[in-house]
Amino acid sequence: MYIGNWIFIILVLISFVGLYKIFQKTGRAAWKAFIPFLNFYEWIKLLERPWWWVFLMIVPGVNILMYSVLAVITAQYFGKRKGMDLTIAAFFSYLYIVFLGFSDEKFVGIEDLKKRTGGFIKTWLDPLVFAIIAASVIRTFFLEAFTIPTSSLEKSLMVGDFLFVNKFAYGAKIPQTPLSFPFAHHTIPIINKKSYLEWIKLPYYRLPGYSTIKNGDIVVFNYPDGDTVALNFQDRSYYQICRDAGVSSLYNNPNQKVFKGYNEERAPVYEPVGEVVARPKDKREHYVKRCVAIAGDKLEIKDGQLYINNSIQETPINAQHFYTAKAVGNVLDEKWFDSWDLNIDESAPIKVIAGKVTDSTGMVPTIDTIVYQLNLTEAKAQELKRDPYFISLEKTVFKKGEYDPRIFPHDPKFAWNNDNFGPFTLPKEGATVKIDTSNISLYMKILNTYDDGDHIVEVKGDKVFYDGTQITSYTFKQDYYWMMGDNRHNSADSRSWGVVPFDHVVGKPVFVWFSMKDPAKNPVSGKGLLSSLFKNSKEGKYRWERFFCFVGDDGLSKSYFIHFLVIVAGWWGIAKYLKKRKAKKESAK
Repeated sequence: MYIGNWIFIILVLISFVGLYKIFQKTGRAAWKAFIPFLNFYEWIKLLERPWWWVFLMIVPGVNILMYSVLAVITAQYFGKRKGMDLTIAAFFSYLYIVFLGFSDEKFVGIEDLKKRTGGFIKTWLDPLVFAIIAASVIRTFFLEAFTIPTSSLEKSLMVGDFLFVNKFAYGAKIPQTPLSFPFAHHTIPIINKKSYLEWIKLPYYRLPGYSTIKNGDIVVFNYPDGDTVALNFQDRSYYQICRDAGVSSLYNNPNQKVFKGYNEERAPVYEPVGEVVARPKDKREHYVKRCVAIAGDKLEIKDGQLYINNSIQETPINAQHFYTAKAVGNVLDEKWFDSWDLNIDESAPIKVIAGKVTDSTGMVPTIDTIVYQLNLTEAKAQELKRDPYFISLEKTVFKKGEYDPRIFPHDPKFAWNNDNFGPFTLPKEGATVKIDTSNISLYMKILNTYDDGDHIVEVKGDKVFYDGTQITSYTFKQDYYWMMGDNRHNSADSRSWGVVPFDHVVGKPVFVWFSMKDPAKNPVSGKGLLSSLFKNSKEGKYRWERFFCFVGDDGLSKSYFIHFLVIVAGWWGIAKYLKKRKAKKESAK
């Protein structure tokens, strides 16, 4: 157990001693102070607060805030009303309870405070604190707001979609790092500092859910490769950065230059990797993908077609692939991409074929042919084939046997790529697999990180060692899943990092309440926050048809935005009518 956990337990036990003395002072059965939950109930009853606050006292993270709230209220009941007293009570709540218990302070109640009106604490602070507590409970166990940061599931879920995720579908997870800044995931906005403290760490525990993950479900999960992060390149896998740099680690090497991208002149740009940090499981980046294979499934991809348990799978209706397109001239500009609703940053010219001379004078050449890489759905590809600018349009398929070092398990023994992968059987809880040097790369991360905490797995000669002991088999301790994006050629998914452990699963997207375009992807229509209010979805920034939609496995439902506006308008109208009616009755009296 972490030393921070022991310190926290000691502080809680010390506070029980303080409660014992407080119960003595107030004529209550003092022994109840040492009975967990009963002591909270008695304390809350003493302070004349709702009995159900007891449940808030056992919610990790929320309970720490509640302890501060109860300490502040207790201080007021003992006549400590000054700002300094209340501040000390809030920040040193566990010890302040002991101080009140052993001090000569008398329990005076707050009858005088009940008669007061206004005041900062009563008017602003109390409602604010409990709004934060209520929102924290909802965010932790029921629904959390997310935004879609990448185009992995385009066009099912799009960059700029704001959605709610159902956390109790598969069972809500108890926070493992309860000391964290409210409503921030791993980084505090604006100041860009870590939003959590690791002084207290709780073991993984998941509450019961009402559903299980099924093939085809869209799932939100903590990014498995995000256990280590280069802060200057948080949108990339740290392990892939190391592989690209040809090194095993970049810890303590912040000045190592890493490829960032290309400038306007198409020259490569390199920047320092910066600080490298580790993140706990519940603070890793949130990803959203489609689960295409569950624990125990045999997965294989043949020429871009997915097979599960040897059966061909239906491709999602909005799935996208790269296409090689030949166009007459350089006609594919920003306006063209915007008119076809294509993300400009996912397409690029890759080759120019010079035009040929067409007459004897040598003065009338044909227009150059430009070869593009376009990212398209099947339906969009069929439409573009009718575009007069295109000479040809062919789907890109990476050939079987072409080894891609960026594809899991990053081992030349497995010559796999995006379109030809496997077969690979997903590990299942309780299943046993043979382990040797020929397949250890498939299971290395599971054994040394995912399955049972950190362990040392080594290959020595033709033998595999697990914490110093030779192994020839391994029995899995949890289920694993295969997550892929519908954007099949432009998605960092399980093909890049491997399996997703069940303890990384967060929930299921259920509702998109707002959606807007990203100017980096839609440079024409993606601009104009105010002017777009009066434009349709094609010409403006807002995707009105994606407002207030439910999320299904095949995409979004119809929009209920108009229905919402009608309900709000009706509510406002009824409230105004009732208010006017009441005023009329009172004036008649």
